[in-house]
Amino acid sequence: MNLLVIAPVGLPLLAALGYALLGWNRVTAWLGALAAAGVLGAALALARSGTGEALWGLARVDPLSAFMLIVIGVVALLAMLASPAYLAAELAAGHTGHRAARRYGVFTQCFVAAMATAVLAASLGVLWVAVEATTILTAFLVGHRRTRKATEAAWKYVVICSVGIALALFGLVIVHYAAVHAGLSSPAGLDWRSLAGHASALDPGATRIAVVLLVLGFGTKAGLAPMHAWLPDAHSQAPAPVSALMSGVLLSVAFYAVLRVKVISDGALGPGFARMLLVVVALASLLVAAALLIGQRDYKRLLAYSSIEHMGVIALGAAVGNPLALAAVLLHMLGHGLGKSVLFIGAGHIQQASGSSDIAAVRGLARRAPVLAGVFGAGALALLGFPPFSLFSSELGIARAGFGAGLGWVVAVALALMLVVLAGIGGGVGRMLLGGSARRSSSGGVPGAFGGMTRRLRLRSVGVPLVAGLLACAALGVALGPLRDVLSAAAGVVAR
Repeated sequence: MNLLVIAPVGLPLLAALGYALLGWNRVTAWLGALAAAGVLGAALALARSGTGEALWGLARVDPLSAFMLIVIGVVALLAMLASPAYLAAELAAGHTGHRAARRYGVFTQCFVAAMATAVLAASLGVLWVAVEATTILTAFLVGHRRTRKATEAAWKYVVICSVGIALALFGLVIVHYAAVHAGLSSPAGLDWRSLAGHASALDPGATRIAVVLLVLGFGTKAGLAPMHAWLPDAHSQAPAPVSALMSGVLLSVAFYAVLRVKVISDGALGPGFARMLLVVVALASLLVAAALLIGQRDYKRLLAYSSIEHMGVIALGAAVGNPLALAAVLLHMLGHGLGKSVLFIGAGHIQQASGSSDIAAVRGLARRAPVLAGVFGAGALALLGFPPFSLFSSELGIARAGFGAGLGWVVAVALALMLVVLAGIGGGVGRMLLGGSARRSSSGGVPGAFGGMTRRLRLRSVGVPLVAGLLACAALGVALGPLRDVLSAAAGVVAR
């Protein structure tokens, strides 16, 4: 058990050490993919082994943390498989240098290790430290290109997320205070299992304040309104594989913390309080995404706003809170990670080919680059919840559970807002794939350069992670297979 628990953190750190010592070259470029494959393998083994502790009780595995490790491993594998081709194109175009590529390798692997630490932590305090570490690490990755926009996005990301994580810290202090006054020892005052087991003894007033602060704090990192403003800038300026990691899994890891808080809140205050909070942030997030997606002119920001919408859907499912809704929430996390990774990686190659992230500079993609267009279009269908992709099944499950739990009006409002989102994303992607001639964009993209550079893209290295992600997302929408038991057990951890 110790080795399996250490592997998801240790393997990425070893890969980071390799990049630090050897730099980024043809051989070391694949260290990240090997480490991610190891993380996924360890996660699958932990999902089969059940619950357990390691490292003197500092790390703990239950079905929920094991499932989150699977999500981390899957998305990290796709992102790391796409990284060599992406960075090779950046180096060839002069947008980055070998030193920056070395830093990219080190920081991405430390980023994956920090996310694995967050979901394996037995203490909410260690979880908080790991989430804060992801902010520091990804700030350097957001500003990777060192352009004015990238630097501004990195600073905005650091400032807003630091405010959010400070709120979460205050919440943890109050939780610890309430736990100690309820008779728990100081070390057990932040242990999430001890807190959940003794939640009924916590002071209700203090717990209410703590839960609000924790949901707002970790919700900031999850991209939930009203603390969402960092997300569009950071996700649109980061390198494409990093955007895939941030949107595809970092947001879900932050929401994992909210789920742990929800278990404590339900035990101390009943399910109504957390439900009310989550319904508010869910509808606010869906409203923000719907309002800002209409008329969006930047396709990377289009994908970023879509992440806010999907986190709103996840928050809505968590608000419903029954086993069906929570299983659908976890499936949605995995499906969103797969679909969003495909789209951000594809968007990165489109940007390299066109020289712009403006939709106006990318028209007629289906004619100019049919393979890339086909994958990008299929990814958009997955993201919008069309069958057979898993997001269709998860959104249907959340809607059914919501109507069954007496939240029909909330689900109806959410579905209406999701239709607006569908129109915004569908319109933007449709113009990219089937629109007429591209024109010079406001960011200086040169339409004529698109076709020539697209022919130089290495479709084999680009296509493998994209097609694999789409196939996995479609397969999960048809049959869950062995994952069904893992989902059921993980949902039961939160639904108790």
